[in-house]
Amino acid sequence: MSEQKTLQDGLAELEALPGGPRAALEAVLMVIDQPATSEELAAGLNVTVAVVEDLLQDLQREYSGYTVKAPDVDAVGFADASTAPRGFELRNVAGGWRIYSRSDFADIVGRFVLEGQTTRLTQAALETLAVIAYRQPVSRARVSAIRGVNVDSVVRTLTQRGLIEDSGNDPESGAVLYRTTSYFLERMGIGSVAELPQLSPHLPGLEGIDEYYDASRM
Repeated sequence: MSEQKTLQDGLAELEALPGGPRAALEAVLMVIDQPATSEELAAGLNVTVAVVEDLLQDLQREYSGYTVKAPDVDAVGFADASTAPRGFELRNVAGGWRIYSRSDFADIVGRFVLEGQTTRLTQAALETLAVIAYRQPVSRARVSAIRGVNVDSVVRTLTQRGLIEDSGNDPESGAVLYRTTSYFLERMGIGSVAELPQLSPHLPGLEGIDEYYDASRM
């Protein structure tokens, strides 16, 4: 099968999805944590770079509140009609594309990050925090293995909220290890992690859990 045929098939698959290639690209942009080049995005979506670059321009204009004149609305379709600028924008930084909060709202975002610490943690954050509290010091990879999902973004959130911190590196793998902070103890109302409730009485049949974890490290 030729490369051109493969790319055509990739585009056809995206067009069958809700919102088509445009929505598929948007979904990818929402989850990347560092700028991605047009080539990387095209490879991920299995389409040509030209297709991705056209879609990027369309999204960038939409997020910035691109408008059309009223008489032209019928010609371009409802989806392209006037929209207000979004709170986020699509930027091409250092050769890569990524979605950022709009600079106009920097003060508001800053207040939320610095003062919005009282907002409740999500269930995913609570579960990740519990694993770190009971298994500390522990690496992100270890937490991910226990929870069965990627926890990178959750760990960043917990770190930003001052609930966990860097505890050095694993001597074998070199991975960063995490532990809970004094602020965590303060919020929990305890003096040390030794005062955390024991889980074993609530988890019947797990008498050998420590041996299981020790064996899994081998």
